[in-house]
Amino acid sequence: MLFGGLDIGAVATKAVIVDEKGDLVSYHIMKTGSNSKQSGETVFREAACKIDKKIDDVDCIVGTGYGRGNVPFAAKQITEISCHAKGAFYLFPDTRTIIDIGGQDSKAIHLNEHGEVVDFVMNDKCAAGTGRFLEVMANVLEIDINELGELSLRSKNTIEISSMCTVFAESEVVSLIAKGCAREDIAMGLHNSIADRVIGLANKIKMLEGITLSGGVINNIGVVHAIKSRLNLSVNIPENPQLVGALGASIYAKELAFKNKPNAVRKIKSKE
Repeated sequence: MLFGGLDIGAVATKAVIVDEKGDLVSYHIMKTGSNSKQSGETVFREAACKIDKKIDDVDCIVGTGYGRGNVPFAAKQITEISCHAKGAFYLFPDTRTIIDIGGQDSKAIHLNEHGEVVDFVMNDKCAAGTGRFLEVMANVLEIDINELGELSLRSKNTIEISSMCTVFAESEVVSLIAKGCAREDIAMGLHNSIADRVIGLANKIKMLEGITLSGGVINNIGVVHAIKSRLNLSVNIPENPQLVGALGASIYAKELAFKNKPNAVRKIKSKE
């Protein structure tokens, strides 16, 4: 049997397929674009195709993310908070705090020893501290966003980016470039500002040791370095942090399937 999780985010759509043991057997990631329903179908079809399967060959699928309502082939829709908790705890059972930084929002989640969500807080009203923030700044610095992390690690001087608002921070970066400040120092300053933002967010809940980082921005080594240096604690970094929510959804799908009789899974999908 195969089980799938589909995470439709504001920027990226992710699909994960796991087997009966919960081992990841396939995944695919693509930009969400303007049609989240189409993106969801395409990304899951691609993930299934990688193992010579079709969507209908996957026994149970759970949708999550802001576009979870646009997954007609999913048996159930579950919030991204719950799915990130499920995915992070599945990967790292010592997880008590999750710091997730996505393309358009960031969130902090507090878990108990059973992996259940105790509290959470989100920043989804402002681009500060998100992937969109870094995307804008990379354009100003005239470098590829994928090079931003490595660039920042070459920083020799500390520069503080005082503006948290993306618009004002953009003007501040333009001014720093005009003054002749090194791009690597500016990049490090940007990463430090994101770290300060998300740690401040996490401090609004009960942040406990056993910290797991997730979200596409965690692929940026500069952001990870900035967070770790401020926390002065060991943190868990998934092999692919962008897949944590989709993985959690796939584990929920597996649990849903085995909670019911395997031959009833198809009926669940068609009924819901």
